[in-house]
Amino acid sequence: MAKTPNYQFEKKERERAKANKAADRADAKREQRERARAEAAGQGGDPAATEPTED
Repeated sequence: MAKTPNYQFEKKERERAKANKAADRADAKREQRERARAEAAGQGGDPAATEPTED
């Protein structure tokens, strides 16, 4: 006996997987932006922050 298709459930599962994939990509892009900003701040940042302080 064949099972009856549950189109609504299958569609929700596809949409959920698509949303998870999009969220993962967004997280990866956000982390990449943060790394790029941190690297840029380290190279051309405030020169006073890189100089040793005299106490």
